[in-house]
Amino acid sequence: MAVSNNITACINFLVLLCTIPIAATGLWLASRHGGEDCARLARWPIAVLGALLLLVALAGFAGAYWNRRGLLACYLFAMAALITLLLALLVFAFAVAHDSGAYPAPGRAYQDYRLQGYSSWLRGYVADDPRRWEGVRACVAASGTCRKLAMDRSFIVPEQFYMSHLSPIESGCCKPPTVCGYAYANPTAWTGPAASPAADADCAAWSNDPGQLCYACASCKAGVLGGLREQWRRATVPLLVATVALIFVYVVGCSAFRNAQTEDLFRRYKWGNY
Repeated sequence: MAVSNNITACINFLVLLCTIPIAATGLWLASRHGGEDCARLARWPIAVLGALLLLVALAGFAGAYWNRRGLLACYLFAMAALITLLLALLVFAFAVAHDSGAYPAPGRAYQDYRLQGYSSWLRGYVADDPRRWEGVRACVAASGTCRKLAMDRSFIVPEQFYMSHLSPIESGCCKPPTVCGYAYANPTAWTGPAASPAADADCAAWSNDPGQLCYACASCKAGVLGGLREQWRRATVPLLVATVALIFVYVVGCSAFRNAQTEDLFRRYKWGNY
């Protein structure tokens, strides 16, 4: 095998390695089952895209190793298309997950959540579709997130709970918003204030019933979006690093492929003249 083909095979092997974190991230997103994972958004597309990248990279490695120029040409075209789709997905993820609905709660270590802080697309996807929200709400209730919080024995006095760092789901769905002025009894049981809580529409929606809690609150929808946003921000870090490395190695691979073609043409010309 020619030197350029050897280099092309090595580069395609590096491309193959770059696709593994992308496929692994997609599988990680698809396999999660916590309360934060109830709003399933672009999980399987990432897993499928990672798998396709992996298969195309394998085809490119095989084409370079056995010097199959037709297979290499198809590989370069398919890889360019898949990288473009991956970049579009990353841009979309950064755009919809940029804004946050979290805001500081006075005298608390945790944050409260409002829908208004999130992108309009994200709000429309989860909060503005009643049928989808009913499914997400049932999933959050069945996940046991609030039940586990209620069973946490580390909160002996209210101050310990106030200084805890709750997840978006725990803060938005398992307790009333801080502005309502409810008094702490335990993580999922709160006593009402002396006056009617009119500061927030969620105040009247709160219930100490373990099956109700604040699942009907806008803050719960915001908490779900907060959990989805955090999950996406964690997932985009390895995706971005792998994508940058993939593009760099792919560009070098294209150059090596052209060099291999030039070397092959020169060899044919030389043999034809001697």
